[in-house]
Amino acid sequence: MKVVGETDKTGTRQQFWPDPDIFSTTVYQWSIVARRMRELAYLNAGIKITLTDLRPDPETGKTRTEVFHAKDGLKEFVRYVDRHRQHLFDDVIYLKTEKQNIPIEVAVMYNTDYTENIHSYVNNINTIEGGTHLQGFRAALTRTLKTYADNDPQISKQLEKAKIEIAGEDFREGLTAVISIKVAEPQFEGQTKTKLGNSEVAGAVQQAVGEALTDYLEEHPNEAKMICNKVILAATARVAARKARESVQRKNVMSGGGLPGKLADCSNKDPKDCEIFLVEGDSAGGSAKQGRDRYTQAILPLRGKILNVEKVQRHRVFEAESVMNIIQSIGVRFGVEGEGDFEANTDKLRYDKIIIMTDADVDGSHIDTLIMTLFYRYMPKVIEHGHLYIATPPLYKCTYKKVSEYCYTEQQRQAFIDKYANGDEEDKAIHTQRYKGLGEMNPEQLWETTMDPKTRLLKQVTIENAADADEIFSMLMGDDVEPRREFIEKNATYANIDA
Repeated sequence: MKVVGETDKTGTRQQFWPDPDIFSTTVYQWSIVARRMRELAYLNAGIKITLTDLRPDPETGKTRTEVFHAKDGLKEFVRYVDRHRQHLFDDVIYLKTEKQNIPIEVAVMYNTDYTENIHSYVNNINTIEGGTHLQGFRAALTRTLKTYADNDPQISKQLEKAKIEIAGEDFREGLTAVISIKVAEPQFEGQTKTKLGNSEVAGAVQQAVGEALTDYLEEHPNEAKMICNKVILAATARVAARKARESVQRKNVMSGGGLPGKLADCSNKDPKDCEIFLVEGDSAGGSAKQGRDRYTQAILPLRGKILNVEKVQRHRVFEAESVMNIIQSIGVRFGVEGEGDFEANTDKLRYDKIIIMTDADVDGSHIDTLIMTLFYRYMPKVIEHGHLYIATPPLYKCTYKKVSEYCYTEQQRQAFIDKYANGDEEDKAIHTQRYKGLGEMNPEQLWETTMDPKTRLLKQVTIENAADADEIFSMLMGDDVEPRREFIEKNATYANIDA
């Protein structure tokens, strides 16, 4: 190492550039880097991370700097994740300890929603597929809360009166938790190596969480009763959901088949070669049925907007005909492992691609969001395994004399005018047709622009960060209006206004 002078500064500086031979994209996105730095600040309480973007902003010409610092670490993280939900009580159930030489940190909050939101980390790595640390947490939560409920005379009497048995998932309804552990030699499994496989971790986490949760319940009897009351409500809803699901299954058996009558299925039975379009409206559904490739493409028309599953209990979801039509059509099954199993089983998925096809307007975007919420909350494996897509119908058909082009964005329309009319929108030789809905296109046009695998544009739905995805769905589809209003005001500049 060459000595170049003296300084009172300490530390290490690392400088690197992405290799274009390895990475397809070499331009850093502020939002992605900032998200990771914020996450690291929460996971490592007290550290300060300064992120600076030296690239001048195209509009303001200024550079950007943001400092990430979380004094309370995971306590702040769980509040950040849960900030768009209504809290059952304002306390954070928190523990930081070490068991079997494994540092363990957990923060838990309960809200009034109906979904479970657990985010787990090992050595600051987001284990989106869970693993043994998540198993230990769930086991401790179920055992500790069940013991408390059984030993409390009032709660036991409520359970006996309702004639219900509490299952593991009942304790996790409305739960938001962040689990962070440190493992000297982690063993990662799964398709993306984001599932922890160390067997010794489960026992350590179970012991730590069990002890901390027991102490909290004894010291906070009011909050404990609030949790148990929510658990009883969840168990009641679970039983209702099972009955609703069984009712639908009985109807299918009695009607001689398990597929909805509106489904126009494809003739190919190999799921790897097949795809289904979830189409907005009967009119567009009719055009899609006529224009499709009948061998590989199935069509399911949807009438209006489906149920917003973010706002309702589980049994309401299985009672909704529009939702059940989607679930039955694609071959997803629930309750495969028994009564207490509500995880979506995709082993019998009937299509490789599930494509949402809606109008290119505000209502169409709303339907897209409702369907994505359904898959994210109830069938996340469909997204994780890369099966969910959104079709992109054209906004315009631009014609100049005998030349016609479909334009999918406003920029493409302007480029057409620039090319054939020197940018003059008043040129009478230019004719622009604005498509307000899929039903305005005939079957041939719908095939050519939106359904033909050779020419269409599909957007794959992915989950890059589970915590951020959970926050966005809760904000956009939940009951809290104020965060949604702020989001709309902040992003209104970038919105495509359909007027």
